[in-house]
Amino acid sequence: MFSHTKKVGPTGRFGPRYGLKIRVRVRDVEVKAKKKYKCPVCGFPKLKRVSTSIWVCGKCGAKIAGGAYTPETGAGKAVMKAIRRIVERKEE
Repeated sequence: MFSHTKKVGPTGRFGPRYGLKIRVRVRDVEVKAKKKYKCPVCGFPKLKRVSTSIWVCGKCGAKIAGGAYTPETGAGKAVMKAIRRIVERKEE
């Protein structure tokens, strides 16, 4: 096993190699990818990354496609916002 520090988290396994900036970037990506997110189907924080862009809920078993490291990307959020706006205008 490896030990890691509070500052660099799981990238402490690299020690002094590769430089701090690179290790901090890797830490941010790894923490995002391993974090459990809220499932859009059942609402429980059980959504976990299985593979690149594939997310599965541990509670309801829903399988969704999302971003590589987060289930929802910035572009996806923008599109959903635009769709919601269009739907609201049609209802009026």
